[in-house]
Amino acid sequence: MKINITARNTGIKDSFRARVEKKLSKFDKFFGDSAQSQVTVIHSGDHETVEVTIKSEGLFFRAERTADEREDALEAVVDSLFRQIVKNKNKLEKRMKSASFTPEFIEEMYEPDEYKVVKTKRFPVKPMEVEEAILQMNMLDHEFFVFRNAASGEINVVYKRHDGNYALIEPEAE
Repeated sequence: MKINITARNTGIKDSFRARVEKKLSKFDKFFGDSAQSQVTVIHSGDHETVEVTIKSEGLFFRAERTADEREDALEAVVDSLFRQIVKNKNKLEKRMKSASFTPEFIEEMYEPDEYKVVKTKRFPVKPMEVEEAILQMNMLDHEFFVFRNAASGEINVVYKRHDGNYALIEPEAE
């Protein structure tokens, strides 16, 4: 796995880089050498946040944790990523290295929840600017809003982030 580590408002020591590489190497059995991971360490006040995004064959796994020490945040992120993979094992097994799911490994796993669509909602998607979509989302008191971007003509999603800011999701061809 190719690992890229960046830092915001802090520096990264070689010992932490080695720890990140060791922890993320555990995922090689699932993804192989084709995977790429982006690790971002953010220092804010007296807390450290570690974000890890793994991309492999069109699949994305992302986790973010904040702790007093970056090593603790890294441990929590790795645990969270592992749980994501375990929870979605049946769906991922076809796309990931099937040899990684040995009988011993499967015994450690719990059965994933079945996904069930309980409601389908249809609504007209009219072209609008991003700012108008955010306004609509806020007026409806929703966490996200689907709209057709007037500038690109593509279906986009705006959502409210945990920090109170807004984000835009745009489709991208692979």
